[in-house]
Amino acid sequence: VSVSLPVGEVRERLVRWGERLSVAAVNGPSAVVVSGDADALEELLALCEVEGIRARRVPVDYASHCAHVEVIEGELLRELGGIGPRSSLVPFYSTVTGGVLDTAGLDAGYWYRNLRQTVRFDETVGALLSDGFQVFVEASAHPVLTVGVEQTAEEHGSRVTAVGSLRRDEGGLDRFLTSLAEAYVGGAAVDWAGMFAGTGARRVELPTYAFQRERYWLESVGGGVGEGAAAGLGLGSVDHPLLGAVVGLAGVDGVLLTGRLSLVSHGWLADHVVWGVVVVPGAALVELVLRAGDGVG
Repeated sequence: VSVSLPVGEVRERLVRWGERLSVAAVNGPSAVVVSGDADALEELLALCEVEGIRARRVPVDYASHCAHVEVIEGELLRELGGIGPRSSLVPFYSTVTGGVLDTAGLDAGYWYRNLRQTVRFDETVGALLSDGFQVFVEASAHPVLTVGVEQTAEEHGSRVTAVGSLRRDEGGLDRFLTSLAEAYVGGAAVDWAGMFAGTGARRVELPTYAFQRERYWLESVGGGVGEGAAAGLGLGSVDHPLLGAVVGLAGVDGVLLTGRLSLVSHGWLADHVVWGVVVVPGAALVELVLRAGDGVG
């Protein structure tokens, strides 16, 4: 069962089932897979529904990364006992250890632990990010881990490109070429010459933009209501950084002070942001009121 919660919160909920359920994989900050007894998984799904937690069953008929694997430990060690691993020239980041591992250690015991222990995918992606990797390609029939990569990168404060190779119902060459293009845009090196060799394809110049280097916008005249502009509009000028003009109200004993606040003319406004929205600070509003008060005694 896939559960959209941080792993700590998932483990808290699994305590009631003991060894019957285990955290099978941690794919991202809020992407955890649980495996174990089928009836216990049904109970977990029911609990998540009651609590409003997004959870779904993963369509597999075996329980990896939990106690169920222990019954085949001896068989696995026998079958894989003849493996003679050696060190690789390509760095190997292990989801068993959560970091770089010398592949000379990938013996039968390692592959049993790989099947029995929790998949530490998020930690491994974090290690790759710390080592400077920014492009991730999931080679599979359908991408399921790209979201976890993106979540982990966001938490890490890194910008990455995560792409699949094929997709469900899109297993042809067109899909593969699209994935290559997505990876290329993200910074991956693609041998396009080799890809198109023998096809008759050739390089062409990109078409230019229809209005390149020509402006069709009206030019702005003046940035606000200054002293000269105020007089030209029949207004009185105000010697104030936030207010530009003053006019007496017709028929009542009052005046109206006007001004324009803009990020263009008052760049410091950008320093006062609330929930992603630029807001005029309260101190500035108080200053406007005080200036208006001075203007009417």
